[in-house]
Amino acid sequence: MPNRVAVLFACACLLGVPHFADAAWQVGAATETVRYRCESPVPPQRDVHLAAARNETESFQVLFRSDEPVADIRLEAGDLKGPDGAVLPASDARLFFQHALNLTISTHRNESFEPGWYHDALIPFRHPVTREPLPKNARFVAVPFDMAANETHGFFVDVPVPANARPGVYRGTYRLTAAGERAVAIPISLTVWNFALPRVSTLQTAFGSPAQRLRSYYRDRARAGAETEPEDWAAVDHQCAEMLTRHRINATPPAETLRPVRLEDGTYRIPDEQVVALRRFVDTWHVNAVSVPRPTSIVGDPVTESQKLKAWLRAFDGCAEALDRPGVLFFVYLKDEPNDPEAYRFVMRWGRAIRDAGSVVKVLVVEQTWTQDETWGHLHGAVDIWCPLFSLFRPESAAARQAKGETIWTYTALCQRDPTPWWHIDWPLMNYRVPAWIAWRYRIRGLLYWGGLSFWKHVEDPWTNPETYDRRNDEGKGPLWNGEGSLVYPGRACGYDGIAPSLRLKALRDAVEDYEYLAILERAGRAKEAEAIVVPLAGSWYEWDKDPAAYEKARRRLAEMILGGT
Repeated sequence: MPNRVAVLFACACLLGVPHFADAAWQVGAATETVRYRCESPVPPQRDVHLAAARNETESFQVLFRSDEPVADIRLEAGDLKGPDGAVLPASDARLFFQHALNLTISTHRNESFEPGWYHDALIPFRHPVTREPLPKNARFVAVPFDMAANETHGFFVDVPVPANARPGVYRGTYRLTAAGERAVAIPISLTVWNFALPRVSTLQTAFGSPAQRLRSYYRDRARAGAETEPEDWAAVDHQCAEMLTRHRINATPPAETLRPVRLEDGTYRIPDEQVVALRRFVDTWHVNAVSVPRPTSIVGDPVTESQKLKAWLRAFDGCAEALDRPGVLFFVYLKDEPNDPEAYRFVMRWGRAIRDAGSVVKVLVVEQTWTQDETWGHLHGAVDIWCPLFSLFRPESAAARQAKGETIWTYTALCQRDPTPWWHIDWPLMNYRVPAWIAWRYRIRGLLYWGGLSFWKHVEDPWTNPETYDRRNDEGKGPLWNGEGSLVYPGRACGYDGIAPSLRLKALRDAVEDYEYLAILERAGRAKEAEAIVVPLAGSWYEWDKDPAAYEKARRRLAEMILGGT
């Protein structure tokens, strides 16, 4: 499927083929968490009705299709005008074109897979940070768009509601235009509720650093002679952090802000300038959790060198005190998926030693709360934060650890086990949104994902090849996962160095915001009332409502509760 079909359009005009106004032009809008493929029909409605708290972002899609080619398609944003002259200016909206990838092979174990062109990557109209127009000679340009016949395409729109927005109903119009033809109006209404989401999210996240992953990506590309590295890595770091923050995911502080220095008396200290830099980073990007380095590079044995370990950990205690941000969690990602006796012994030895030090640094282990093999022993007393796979979560076991004051996070990867909300391009977008509802239902406090959101090692070009994690052999046999480890795309294809978002990242942002509604009610002592709404929809990792509309309805009910209704 070509991205531009100007040649087809010109040919159609020469042949006298009608276009736009005369063709069967179909335009619709959607607000629910649904991906439309190029083969999908356009939704019948055009009116857009949104509702959001202050300091929240709501989104909608404008989708279009025609029996004939259509050229120079554009979307124009309009101001949303509210009560007493209040305005949500069009310039604050963020517009994207939905780029499609051709999926011919299903993700492992996706028995409902349908081959076709899946919209996922989002090409921004403007630079994500500077808001300046992007180069017209970039490989992918959002507008204008030339559409082939009998294909559904679309724009995606983010409407951020500022923290100081006046409550009430805002109305305006967006316009879809094409060359020389009348515009199609998209009426928009947005109800701003009279409460605000906190700037720092309640749900903690650890997704790694796309900026750091980009360094290895471009280094490998440069070695292969395919591309050069970015000239301004500081700008890349800034853009990646801004993108994560805008989607309520923790940015990762630069490594140099968390390097204890050993003093002559054998103690350790994080220098003042590092603390200042960390505070600036945390405040700028609204970070609620910070991963500290593993002590294994400093301490040889945590038992025989316990005093050295404690001295090293006290450096982070001092950093946390000087940072003066009580809501920020410090944790060490001690071990990833300990799956044998040796790995269990490692966690037991190191985890218990770190916990015995009484430090602010908490021990996170990517493992379920129940013992994998009784002959290996158990990890109780060695873990502060348990992080099981969606499919390995057991409510009774988790509740027992929570009763001990321990915390539960969760994560997903690959999908080799039972059917949970797997994260791949060919699964529904709701798979990215519903985990937050299930997580809150079990008081899971964090979400982890691997790959720095940008694992592109297995493909030459993630903009054209969705098979980002491929375990097939030379004969083409074996599993693969479409979009695994990757929620963003290289921004260079759009005209800037950094990352571009995806529809999946947008759904995940909505999930974190949904969690915030529930957290607000929990803090207000109304958790039981919230559970009455959540449990019928998201009862477990194996049973959840697949209807996106049901969650939008539930979200509005939660908002009514926050506003004081019943």
